Amino acid sequence: MNIRSLTRGDGVVIGAAVLLFIASFLDTYDGSGSNVPNAWDNLGLVMSVYVGGIIGAVLIVLARALPQPRKVVGLDLGQFGVALTVFAAWTAFWTIVDPVGPFDDFASGVDVGGGLILGLIAALVLAAAAIAGPLVPALKGPLVPAPRPAQPQPYGAQPPGGYGYPGAQQQPYGAQPGGVQPGGVQPGGQPGSYPGQPQQAQQAPQPQAQAQAQAPAGDFSPFWFAVPVPRPLYAEDGSPTPIAELAPGTWYLAVEQRGPGLVAQTQDGRRGVLQDTSGIQRG
Repeated sequence: MNIRSLTRGDGVVIGAAVLLFIASFLDTYDGSGSNVPNAWDNLGLVMSVYVGGIIGAVLIVLARALPQPRKVVGLDLGQFGVALTVFAAWTAFWTIVDPVGPFDDFASGVDVGGGLILGLIAALVLAAAAIAGPLVPALKGPLVPAPRPAQPQPYGAQPPGGYGYPGAQQQPYGAQPGGVQPGGVQPGGQPGSYPGQPQQAQQAPQPQAQAQAQAPAGDFSPFWFAVPVPRPLYAEDGSPTPIAELAPGTWYLAVEQRGPGLVAQTQDGRRGVLQDTSGIQRG
């Protein structure tokens, strides 16, 4: 599970589920004393409104956090969870309209309590967040922002490695750069630099340096980037069905150049091809 894949809409869903759980312990009807029932005294009410809504919220969050989508009776976990939240809001509305049902003649004047009112509000917020989460841009942003990657060093800058820096290799007193001792020999057995020695003799080529110069340099280096608008990420095998959606405000790692597109890696480790790279922001 990857908590960084949760969105702001998922945060609203979690908050509404907590509020629904609290409402289940409040009085169902308006009254005083210890005999006033709450939702847990009515099995049909607590299972359809409160427990049903909470289970729906859990399924929505799991569907977002799991790396691979799971299905229940042919439905995606998230779709099944949305259906449960809508059912909970529907039941809560009609329960508060007719709280005592067929017992109107025996319980005339009974008003709804704080448990039903708060439960209806929480169920409505839960269903609205579950439906609008994937649609409203403000709710599609990441719940936990990804850490911004370290800023790259300016072109040509070298990491600190001189005298006095931790991990720097200290040179003996009087040593020349490259390990050449005055009047001595280099570690590779080449003559050292003497005063007045010709410049060409000081730059005797090393076999290892020649091999490194002949080795071709890679044209691509991995980098962090962010997209300006939501964009689909397609499978590397060329399948037309997107495997994920890149959201603005989240940093992704580009690991390979694939024609005009990029092979990107999401926060939960999935890899795919970003075909539209226009307007991306490099980290």
